[in-house]
Amino acid sequence: MNKLLEKFEKDGFLIIENFNSEIECNNLMKRITELTKKFDFDGYPSIFQTSEQERTSDDYFLNSGDKISFFFEKDAFDSKGKLKNDIFNSLNKIGHALHDLDPIFNEFSRSPQMKDLAKNLNLSDYLIIQSMHIFKHARIGGVVDVHQDSTFLYTEPESCVGFWFALEDATIENGCMWAQPGGHRTNLRSWFHRSENGGTEFHIFDTTPFDLEKMIPLEVKKGTCIVLDGLLPHYSLPNTSEKSRQAYTIHTINPKATYSKQNWLQRARDGLLPI
Repeated sequence: MNKLLEKFEKDGFLIIENFNSEIECNNLMKRITELTKKFDFDGYPSIFQTSEQERTSDDYFLNSGDKISFFFEKDAFDSKGKLKNDIFNSLNKIGHALHDLDPIFNEFSRSPQMKDLAKNLNLSDYLIIQSMHIFKHARIGGVVDVHQDSTFLYTEPESCVGFWFALEDATIENGCMWAQPGGHRTNLRSWFHRSENGGTEFHIFDTTPFDLEKMIPLEVKKGTCIVLDGLLPHYSLPNTSEKSRQAYTIHTINPKATYSKQNWLQRARDGLLPI
């Protein structure tokens, strides 16, 4: 077993500095600005909020698996439903098929260094199931509650692996990620899936709370890649600083695993491509 894989299996996450160049990071942020400018906001807000995900799971969200969709911060609108700020500075994230539908995001997601990393972690045949650009704007970037990625991308057996790319420096002040070393050696707490009435719900497997006292901040520089085991509990706090914390993330699954037809995100299996 190589040292990279050994550390990943031990800690449940990897921090790889200087994984992407400054130019690569800037190109992604430039592209997301271009996409935002082309976004035709028609007054129908789809808000993404991890603490109220069942309530905010509308049709726009549920049908975003094979599209490039835009999701707003919960406080982006005033009492009359009007944006308080420009669209770019009102968005929480853009997802969930950037990696397949946009050439610049596709190139970033399947770069030579990504292919080498996947090979070292025995993930070369893993399929990219979703991608997200996360804004985490200065002063308004919201909290991301403690969670396990496999809750949202459930497979049997469990196989989800995430890749989180820092497009800007991530610090405690601007809402960096927190995680527990070795915290992936646990069981899946819940499953977020489509309900019979057309909405979504959480199926609870285990009510044991996560131990937040054992979490450490993952402060990283621009260009860093963080690899996350699907069972690793992690979260981020609000951005209270004057600096944004843009990031891009992709999630992958084992092609041999069974992907539930009840998962909130659905895509045609033959449309999924590897790293």
